[in-house]
Amino acid sequence: MIGGVAATLVKLAPVLIVFGAGAVFGARKVLASDAAKAFSDFAFLFAIPAYLFPKLYHANLGALFAPAAVGGYAATAIVTLILVAVFGKWVVGADASGVALRCMCAVQVNAAYFALPVLDFLFGDASAIFPIVLFQVCVLTVIVLTVLEHGRSDQEAGEGRGVLRAVGSALSTPVVVACTAGVLANLVNLRVPEPLLEGLEFAGAAAAPVALFALGLHVGTFGMRWRPVTRDEYLLIAVKCLVFPLLMWASLRYVFGLEGTTLAMFVVIAAMPAPQNAFIYAQRYDGEIDLVAAAVVKSTVLAAALLPLWMLALAT
Repeated sequence: MIGGVAATLVKLAPVLIVFGAGAVFGARKVLASDAAKAFSDFAFLFAIPAYLFPKLYHANLGALFAPAAVGGYAATAIVTLILVAVFGKWVVGADASGVALRCMCAVQVNAAYFALPVLDFLFGDASAIFPIVLFQVCVLTVIVLTVLEHGRSDQEAGEGRGVLRAVGSALSTPVVVACTAGVLANLVNLRVPEPLLEGLEFAGAAAAPVALFALGLHVGTFGMRWRPVTRDEYLLIAVKCLVFPLLMWASLRYVFGLEGTTLAMFVVIAAMPAPQNAFIYAQRYDGEIDLVAAAVVKSTVLAAALLPLWMLALAT
């Protein structure tokens, strides 16, 4: 068990190295203070979509979707999202973009950059992550981006633009377009030129390090407050790393009847930290950047620390 824990932590070393390099660059002012946004824009507009399209294009979609597991995960995530939204709006008093970003940090997971290597090492198979990526991008992210786009629309053009235009803007973001295109091309067996796929895979390989570097650069430039930046920060992290996976375990086991490896895989996915994408969206839409950066970094540290305990509990 101890050897497995050590090997898991070693697997996460690249994440810490790239993030740490960004933090050092920011703290030492090697790069300008606004460089983090440039890196974030590159990841948001190009690298992450380039990563998603080939992955979903090559995936065996029929083998990825177990109705009980995926449906149970989605239902639990939606319920948790609603609870976080109600708390953020009526208890914390956050505005619409603040509520949306809190929901993203609490319910979405660092699927591509954290969950993939962890699942591959622990279970020898990371395929379960792709339905969750699809659900996050095409459902949860659309909800978050719709709120963020609507908020920006209100600032730029007044209330008259309306929710429908905000939904259209969210659906046209590169991440959602890439995910949708990859699934559709897979379903219709569209022949995509191999050089194009190789080029996208080459660019997509930059998504994880660039997003991590941007996050580290922001933290290094502006500092990391270990005290809460808002009164609900630690509660948000606790929901992400403890409450959400516990709800997932109870729901999948006692409502949807899952057990064994399948149950363990989806609970581990739920226990993954908040995604770097949340930081990228906060940067792009001028959201609560300090809160989101703190939630991403601190949930990553806590998730790594709790992972051996989750595996021990799920093995019993």
